[in-house]
Amino acid sequence: RMLQVKLIVTGDDFGYCPRRNQGIVDCFLAGAVSNVSLLVNGSAAADAAELARRYNIPIGLHANLSEGSPVCEVLKTNSSLLNQDGFFHGKMGFRTALSKGLLNMSEVKQELKAQVELFHELTGHLPPHMDGHQHVHVLPEVRHIFAEVLEEYGIKYTRVPIEPGLHKCDWIPPSLMEFYLGVEEDSFNTVDVFTSHGIRWPDIYIGLTTMGKNMSVSNIRSAIDSAITEFMSKAPSPTEPTPQSRTVTIELMVHPGYPSVPPVGGCGEGPDDFSQSWERLHELQTLTNPELQSHYKTRSIQLCSFKDL
Repeated sequence: RMLQVKLIVTGDDFGYCPRRNQGIVDCFLAGAVSNVSLLVNGSAAADAAELARRYNIPIGLHANLSEGSPVCEVLKTNSSLLNQDGFFHGKMGFRTALSKGLLNMSEVKQELKAQVELFHELTGHLPPHMDGHQHVHVLPEVRHIFAEVLEEYGIKYTRVPIEPGLHKCDWIPPSLMEFYLGVEEDSFNTVDVFTSHGIRWPDIYIGLTTMGKNMSVSNIRSAIDSAITEFMSKAPSPTEPTPQSRTVTIELMVHPGYPSVPPVGGCGEGPDDFSQSWERLHELQTLTNPELQSHYKTRSIQLCSFKDL
């Protein structure tokens, strides 16, 4: 049987800062990124939308409830989504506030809708796909609201970060692995919710195990190869005797860019440590490595975007 592999390489955090934007655009022009996810509350979001238009870069929405400031005017003051400094609670702070029942879900919905509207305003179209910054979209309660918003706007695709091979990655430090396993568990619990709202996502997700300093050509290659092997072993065999061509879709989440230089960047609070680190540049250099590009060619892996699915 012929297997056709479609790979969506999504550059997350488009709009975070001008140097991130430039890095993602360079990756796209090099054929190393095929899709981007826009942070509409990012300090360089308007610039990012303009670049996507200029270079015809397929763009979706990276919904953000955890970093920086809300885009919905009424939520910028006195909202359950904000900490005492007037910013979102942060990656772990958001999860803590949620587990304590401190977040108002109608405010979550208001902010998600405001971000879709702003995306539409910036790009001139609705996002073909929408995922969550720091994976907030698969969290309990939030997943239901997120699914409702996608259904209301007719946004077909999202990301479900269940990564094959995650448990075998002994190079990930325990504290980070604990976070990843939490994301995985939340994702498993989200599948039925998204399915019931008619939302779809690629067959395979890769990106937690290949982030930052853990990214290498061999790492990406083996992650893709072993994920396909595992997927095919689980896939039902077709009953018909004729040669059957199958398509498997993969999303590879990446964070390339040139390191942010404070105070420029961020989503209202300035750029975080990861965006200022060499790890962004390391991802950019790995993704544009000709060796990786030629691997895609030899394996007949076709890069595409969500709107090509």
